[in-house]
Amino acid sequence: MSKIAIFYGPVGGSVNRVADSIKAAIGEDKVDLVAVKDATVADIEKYDKIIFGLSTVGKDTWDSEYSTNDWGKFMPEISKVDYSEKTVAVFGLGDHVTYAHAFVDHIGLLGKELMKNGAVLVGPVDAEGYEFDESEAVVDGKFIGLPIDEDFEPEMTEERIAAWVEQIRPDFGF
Repeated sequence: MSKIAIFYGPVGGSVNRVADSIKAAIGEDKVDLVAVKDATVADIEKYDKIIFGLSTVGKDTWDSEYSTNDWGKFMPEISKVDYSEKTVAVFGLGDHVTYAHAFVDHIGLLGKELMKNGAVLVGPVDAEGYEFDESEAVVDGKFIGLPIDEDFEPEMTEERIAAWVEQIRPDFGF
């Protein structure tokens, strides 16, 4: 069994806590946490099973004028990898109150970039049970990854992680 990598950013804060929780739910010895801040194509290519995790950011933060944030630096690396032989999932943190019109859009933007390079994303989550107006992460009534709202629904985080980890278990083989 090959190890699973969780590529996440930024370091510290909510995304880091959720990445740690996902790692614990899967099994500490089965997962490597990799901060995207200094990650490269070579780091991605070491793994056949990858989970990407990011915070509420939009496409604007990946543009050159915003390239100092962790994902702004890492996004070009993502585009250089062929994911067709990899198992890939995504989780993202969002704020469904302040950003109801763009809730976890970053999951959708990242997912689309991954799919351009052959990724078949596993772990879609039914949008029912989430309050929001619009999201680029929703396709056919499902988020293409796990949305978490640590700002306004932190009490639901562990339950959502547990259900999602069980859902992706067969695909990731843990």
